[in-house]
Amino acid sequence: MTIDAVLSRIDTDLDTAIDRLKDLLRIPSISTDPAYKADCQKAADWLVDDLKALGVDAEARPTPGHPMVVGHVGDGAPHLLFYGHYDVQPVDPLNLWHRDPFDPAIEDTPSGKVLRGRGTSDDKGQLMTFVEACRAWKAVTGDWPCKITFLFEGEEESGSPSLVPFLKENAQELSQPDIALICDTGLFDRDTPAITTMLRGLLGEEVVITGADKDLHSGMFGGAAINPARVLARIIAALHDDQGRVTVSGFYDGVDELPDDIRAQWDALGFDADAFLGSVDLTTPAGERDRTALEMIWSRPTCEVNGMTSGYTGDGFKTVLPSKATAKISF
Repeated sequence: MTIDAVLSRIDTDLDTAIDRLKDLLRIPSISTDPAYKADCQKAADWLVDDLKALGVDAEARPTPGHPMVVGHVGDGAPHLLFYGHYDVQPVDPLNLWHRDPFDPAIEDTPSGKVLRGRGTSDDKGQLMTFVEACRAWKAVTGDWPCKITFLFEGEEESGSPSLVPFLKENAQELSQPDIALICDTGLFDRDTPAITTMLRGLLGEEVVITGADKDLHSGMFGGAAINPARVLARIIAALHDDQGRVTVSGFYDGVDELPDDIRAQWDALGFDADAFLGSVDLTTPAGERDRTALEMIWSRPTCEVNGMTSGYTGDGFKTVLPSKATAKISF
């Protein structure tokens, strides 16, 4: 059978495929930081070159932000569109990494061998998995199974500001696939595949609390001057009640309950919440008390503090009363 031959080719070429992935992973394509703009361009160009080597008509197209990689190959139905993103998250704080995040390496873990490095699982690894599958198919059959469109963006980790305008501007070219595949999620476990049909969405906000017009000495102004860090801490603490529910007015409006048939499917998975949390040295779910852990991470809306900054955070101690306090909060 053709599929068996293709899978065999993938196994045979695995080491070479990993080397290609490592080359892409070494490019620090951090989209949210303007200092890495050239690296995002470099990653887009790398993908264009790799697709062209397969015979794909590919190019990196400019956007107001980072380039969009578009490629077309093959003929006939169905028309498949594959989406992925080549940009990655920032790597700070660097001191928590055991090695250079852009120096990928295979490591032995309790769960088996893993390829460690920024972007291995979000999303360069998944992106290249699809490309390698196409490479193996072409090598075995000498042709393409159908019409395939590749669409790789470089701003997914910074909110995809250019994606919707680009899709609208190129609607005739990109909006008519029979199937659109997005490989930017995960499996339930190593033996249980998953087809993800929807996500919860994301809204990110930065809150800035300003007190005095400059940092103050706490020995001179402490007690009399308001401390923005204290105000921010009070605001953040009030975002959840004692039952783990978000207290923002109207936050749960329009949130549907999990259908009974879907709940039954999830229950049948045998998800072990204790093992899930235990793998990161935690014991107790922190969300809504009347919800299962799977509901918390799959179907319920959340409010999370992603970062806080105020005052002096370096080594040692400084008795500063900060002028500002900031928090990055996602919903």
